[in-house]
Amino acid sequence: MPSYSDMRVLFRLVLLSCVMLFTPLAWSADSGGAKEQVQRQQDQPLNNAPVWTDVRRGDNPYQTTQVRGVETSVLVQPEGETWRQIRNGPVTIYGGWLVLLVAAAIGLFYWRKGAIKLHGTPTGRTLQRFSPWDRLVHWATAISFVILALSGLVILFGKYVLLPLFGYTLFSWLAILSKNLHNFVGPLFAVCTVLMFITFVRHNLPRLYDLHWFAKAGGLFTGEHVSSGKFNAGEKSWFWFGVTLLGIIVSVTGFILDFPNFAQGRAVMQQANVIHAVAAVLFIAISLGHIYLGTIGVEGAYEAMRNDGMVDETWAKEHHEYWYVEVKRGGVGGRPPSAARASAMKEGWKQ
Repeated sequence: MPSYSDMRVLFRLVLLSCVMLFTPLAWSADSGGAKEQVQRQQDQPLNNAPVWTDVRRGDNPYQTTQVRGVETSVLVQPEGETWRQIRNGPVTIYGGWLVLLVAAAIGLFYWRKGAIKLHGTPTGRTLQRFSPWDRLVHWATAISFVILALSGLVILFGKYVLLPLFGYTLFSWLAILSKNLHNFVGPLFAVCTVLMFITFVRHNLPRLYDLHWFAKAGGLFTGEHVSSGKFNAGEKSWFWFGVTLLGIIVSVTGFILDFPNFAQGRAVMQQANVIHAVAAVLFIAISLGHIYLGTIGVEGAYEAMRNDGMVDETWAKEHHEYWYVEVKRGGVGGRPPSAARASAMKEGWKQ
């Protein structure tokens, strides 16, 4: 009589033989069944895979809609995935690093150099640098810009930075608040951009001495005195590239996104969204330098815009010498006779 161990060996041999015999048959049956299933799906009249393929391409002749308008018959838009990848990819990643690096560079510069102080003693005699209208337009633009910048950062980066910290409930409220503030403050900022241009353009026209300011970087790193007009070349660059060019870009694209009922389709809005985000991130990054120099970076700069628009003569001479000379020589609106202007420029280029 066979032993227990012999029976175990015999059982294993039988089991292995069955596996080796029936496995190829099972594979063959499964393969045939899969092919049969594919063929059945292609032959059956209710198979909707070809329909959705045509829908994605927009080639389905039986695709209709009761609503008429731009893209109302487009049920699936493949370009939306491309927009999502660009928006959540390069725009978010590189835009976030740009803002962080600029902020870090400004912080490092302030840590190493500190604020730009007056070298001379204040005289107590003041000059009017900004009128009440100048200050009204500036602060209306600045406040609306800050609201848009903060709400835009929440919209663009919130789910990556704030959502893990606050959780879904609190972040949801913050995102809804940011979206509504962004939508309603945006048109106000567009109006302020136009007013800023009209108000300050005549003092931001390029002058020959601006090249000298650029060559010396305004003495920002060396502490060297570099003369300028009412606005130096750096402020003029901010005015033309930041306030004007980027301001127009974010305003126009913002209107496209804010009012989707003016015949623009999804493709146009997706393109506008990418352009809007890129321009806004550049705008925010550049504005950090302007905000820094206008507050803690330059002693007395913030007080000139915050209070009554007056600056001490020492401050005016050290930071905007050509403008100081123009005002002291009695030019109308800060513009002296041509001889006085030429003399002031000549003195500045000798330094």
